[in-house]
Amino acid sequence: MYFPEVKGVTIQQFIITHKIERAKELLLYDELNLTEISYKLHYSSVAHLSNQFKKITGLSPSFYKQLKQRRNANLENV
Repeated sequence: MYFPEVKGVTIQQFIITHKIERAKELLLYDELNLTEISYKLHYSSVAHLSNQFKKITGLSPSFYKQLKQRRNANLENV
């Protein structure tokens, strides 16, 4: 069997999705900036990471990070 038949996506798509999930985790931890995250995940540039992030999630990395901050602010107001 071939990987695409089992997973339903190409190996490249699987790796990109996995890297974006890891980027989301790192953004939520708020310990690294976007430049550090792109380096850690072996992207050629922040722009490359940002473009793939937006393609996969529909959101920019900075907007995704803002959502976390808004959720935390809303929880504090409860």
